[in-house]
Amino acid sequence: MNVRATLWRGFACLLPLIGAAQLSGQPSFVATPLTELGLSQNYLGFSGGLYADGSNTMPADHAAAGQARAAQIRPLDASGAPSPDGKIVLISVGMSHTTQEFCAPNPQPCNPWSFIGQAAADSSVNHTSLLIVNGAQGGKPAENWLLPTDPTYDYVRDVDLTPAGATEAQVQIVWLKQADPGPTQSLPSASSDAYTLETYEADILRAIRVRYPNVRLVFVSNRSYAGYANTTLNPEPYAYESGFAVKWLIQAQIDQMANGGAIVDPRAGDLNYNTVAPWIAWAPYLW
Repeated sequence: MNVRATLWRGFACLLPLIGAAQLSGQPSFVATPLTELGLSQNYLGFSGGLYADGSNTMPADHAAAGQARAAQIRPLDASGAPSPDGKIVLISVGMSHTTQEFCAPNPQPCNPWSFIGQAAADSSVNHTSLLIVNGAQGGKPAENWLLPTDPTYDYVRDVDLTPAGATEAQVQIVWLKQADPGPTQSLPSASSDAYTLETYEADILRAIRVRYPNVRLVFVSNRSYAGYANTTLNPEPYAYESGFAVKWLIQAQIDQMANGGAIVDPRAGDLNYNTVAPWIAWAPYLW
């Protein structure tokens, strides 16, 4: 089961629907996507690419570590022990955008164009042991997921996992998409929302490791394009700059592990995937 390919394929099916939306007026913000920015251009002095040096390719060492963890994924029983009759649970963690894209409406049944809807109709997806559960919650941005004791995680356990016949011990893969609501500081300010979001998402990763002790892989997306937003909830340029937050977050883990486990990025803190955090990489870059 190629989880990353499944994520990309599912969201790729949504992009034509998003692009086909008929929107009036002109977008309030235009910028070059990180995937096209590279090193030849920059955004306010920040280079692009999903990974370091303007690259969109995952470094080989990090990819190998992810493959090793993916190889450890197997059906687990309710207590987290390997079982041929167990489940592999993939959940979403995030806010309203996340739940809308993962399963709309929520609760199920999900619309055919949602991620869960696409996965359900895809014959290449493991429909025997893989269980996909929407744990994202409307009105619950990043600040509601920072600690493993936050009630948002209890809600996922009681309202999403338990009715689906799953436990926290069976969660092994997570899609994370979050935002910091009502931002006021954009890049290049040292107190920008992008830096705040990086710190928030690092805290969430550590909380995920506590709540889901068997988690192996977490794939992270940035916020969707907000050039037509007419509220202050999370407009541009903050949605665009959330891509840098994800980029820095993932690079913080890559650099830390390459540095013998010593923390390199103090905004992210400890993301050692052998101890306190899951292994992380990009999910679809949605902006």
